Amino acid sequence: MALLNVDQLRFGQGEWQLAADFKIERHSLTVVIGASGAGKSTLLALIAGFEQATAGRIVLNGIDVTQQPPSLRSITTLFQDHNLFAHLSLKDNIALARHPGLKLTIDDWHQVDQAIARVGLENIAQRRPGEVSGGQAQRAALARCLCQERALLLLDEPFTGLDPARRAEMFELIDGLRQERGLTILLVSHNPQETRYSEASALFLHQGQIKARGLLSALLTSPPCPELNNYLDQVPATRSPN
Repeated sequence: MALLNVDQLRFGQGEWQLAADFKIERHSLTVVIGASGAGKSTLLALIAGFEQATAGRIVLNGIDVTQQPPSLRSITTLFQDHNLFAHLSLKDNIALARHPGLKLTIDDWHQVDQAIARVGLENIAQRRPGEVSGGQAQRAALARCLCQERALLLLDEPFTGLDPARRAEMFELIDGLRQERGLTILLVSHNPQETRYSEASALFLHQGQIKARGLLSALLTSPPCPELNNYLDQVPATRSPN
């Protein structure tokens, strides 16, 4: 059984409407690609519960969560902006995922320390967000997501603002965590090049509609629709050399 079933989902009124119908398998990585304004972030907001669909269902782990608030869904989201509290250390920011009042048990702190070590922040965990690089802050935000131990991890443009080397580094970290921990990940990206070397599945959104789906590598090599072909022509370095 799929972990996530987005069933005939609809959102919006008037000229622009989002329509989505797809399933996400357990322990998989699925990339949502498309131009700005295609509806990628809106789709994630609907799945997370930050927006309310006008029709359709969202089924997670066999449970219809369409009407549930975000706090009750077994979903955690990493946004473009890491949303760390500036007055807290990275470690305390991460620990908030275990208890909002930082009243953690010994086991909770152990989980926090494990997450910090896995994202490579042991030496700077006591620093505040303003004292570290953008890539390090994103790693802290990722560690916070790990500490929530949710079934589904949503990543909304997690590499924005990072240089190419840091983007590649972050993707390798995220995909490694997926394989190690059996995570299920839905990742929004405006640039397929960031994930083109993985065996990720992909959805291509165009003006709120899913126009293509399949292995990302196959979509990049042989676009099945003119909309995807045009989109790839506008994104640097996505074509495979002949």
